[in-house]
Amino acid sequence: MEQTTLAALSAFALVSSITPGPNNMMLMASGANFGLRRTVPHALGVGFGFTLMIVLVGVGLMGLFDLFPVLNTVLKVVSVAYLLWLAWKIANAAAPDTETGARSKPMTFFQAVLFQWVNPKAWSMALTAIALYAPDRNLGAVLLVAVVFGIINLPSTSLWAVMGQVMRSWLSSPARLKAFNWTMAALLVGSLALLI
Repeated sequence: MEQTTLAALSAFALVSSITPGPNNMMLMASGANFGLRRTVPHALGVGFGFTLMIVLVGVGLMGLFDLFPVLNTVLKVVSVAYLLWLAWKIANAAAPDTETGARSKPMTFFQAVLFQWVNPKAWSMALTAIALYAPDRNLGAVLLVAVVFGIINLPSTSLWAVMGQVMRSWLSSPARLKAFNWTMAALLVGSLALLI
């Protein structure tokens, strides 16, 4: 890959990774509600899961979407339903469970890895990255795209968890935390409108 193409890929990875989207909204909410240390598995799951997604999309899944366009519609419906459910969970993250008194928990590493498969922004990023920077889908080019995203995505998305952590002291008021969680949930739902 030429140096200018690599620079363009890196810029695309940075811009698409650091801008608001479902992963970043959820990481910020998790950082605010659970702190940075408890959010680390979630952030690592996003980075690993998305890098793996690029590889799998590049080596074959993109071809399935070419062969069966109905899969795009199925993916959108499943993604929207799941993200709406997650928005509801974020909106109610600080509220104790009325039956058990237990508080909600941050997303685990494996949940974050799996979440990439229903995240419309992740699909859009992966499909676009492969189409632009590994159009022939040879393994070397696909792996290079995945490595560049892997290096750039994790620190970019983790900044959102750090921002949430920084806001924790201000959000120590239950009313402010509730307003923050509802705002994050609304932004998550809003990100769907932009992606669909």
